[in-house]
Amino acid sequence: MTYLMINAPKKIDYQSSIKLMGKAAREASLALSSISSVKKNQALLEIAKSLDKHRQTILSANLLDMELARSNKLETTLLDRLELNNTRIDTMIEGLKQVTELPDPIGETSDLETRPNGLRVGKMRVPIGVVGIIYESRPNVTIDSAALCLKSGNACILRGGSESIQTNRAMGMCIKNGLAETGLPSSVIQVINEIDRAIVGELITMSDYIDVIIPRGGKSLIERLIQDSRIPMIKHLEGNCHVFIDRDADHQKAINIALNSKTHRYGVCNAMETLLIAKSIAPKILPKLAMKFSEKGVELRGCNQSKKIVGNLILATESDWFEEYLGPTLAIKLVLDVDEAIEHINKYGSKHTDSIVSENISTTQKFMMEVDSSSVMTNTSTRFADGFEYGLGAEIGISTDKIHARGPVGLLGLTTEKWVVFGDGHVRQ
Repeated sequence: MTYLMINAPKKIDYQSSIKLMGKAAREASLALSSISSVKKNQALLEIAKSLDKHRQTILSANLLDMELARSNKLETTLLDRLELNNTRIDTMIEGLKQVTELPDPIGETSDLETRPNGLRVGKMRVPIGVVGIIYESRPNVTIDSAALCLKSGNACILRGGSESIQTNRAMGMCIKNGLAETGLPSSVIQVINEIDRAIVGELITMSDYIDVIIPRGGKSLIERLIQDSRIPMIKHLEGNCHVFIDRDADHQKAINIALNSKTHRYGVCNAMETLLIAKSIAPKILPKLAMKFSEKGVELRGCNQSKKIVGNLILATESDWFEEYLGPTLAIKLVLDVDEAIEHINKYGSKHTDSIVSENISTTQKFMMEVDSSSVMTNTSTRFADGFEYGLGAEIGISTDKIHARGPVGLLGLTTEKWVVFGDGHVRQ
């Protein structure tokens, strides 16, 4: 049984339709919680097959989205997120396969302890239930989210942005294909095919049907959801990431890491936005870095001290230290030592990802312990802050919250625990 339809549905009452989707998702989540890992993995592999079989349809749909986005003068960084090619489809397929190879956390029982009265008490890992995911531009989120929600036993409702509607419709049908081939109801994973922005308002208030909202998008979207959502969220607001080059850094490592962190891809949340350099080594390394960044077309905005070393830097303002540029612009600040670097990051950073380049173990340990971010790194690019790179198979997002999940959110981040108690006729006196 294989089918693919990407025609837009007729205009309907979105309030009623979203509630029906929510009710169906709730029912599906109850059934999904007891489905075997074998069955879930089979469905993921069937989705992967459907993506591969219909990749030309997906690419054609994406081309329509790209043409409209260009005509609407969508930002270059957003265009990069929106665009699909065979390599990116291959990555999605590989992500699906990797998720099948991950241990299924559902049903795991841990911390079993026998109490003095003979009761055995422990915890069992269970799905959250129904996950609502709201995202912009990135059509790959459709597949990544579907894979992780399905494997972790959660039903999900996916609402992509209007700029990627054709692509999401195509991939949504591929998901339906995979579920149908496996005998799972389509309500396990539902893709909203309407683009009315009011749908988001309805989705984030359906607390009877949705257990958690995961937003992936720009600052304005996140701020709106923070203000209006009646449902708990797993989110990050911004990706203001730092690289600190310590006085004991290997200079070549530092140059390579800084360049990769900033220029590998601009429009991603784990790209470096501020470079911190120890003052003692700045005269040697900053001119080399400035030349390399200039060759890449990166605009540099620096503090007074950095401008004295490289005269053509634009003088940075206070707002630059907070900025998530998501483009070829970089802020540079010279700091006295690791303490000042940590102070700067904890004051201006977004608690996303920050990295130190240093050969001094004591310094790196201090940085790792005291920087308050969801990912803290030593001698590596911030671009590795990614669920795929962390071995999660894929990620549903990167959380800068401290409750319930933090950092790249994979399978475990989509589960919770319940207490389980084993007795043998016990009654409380």
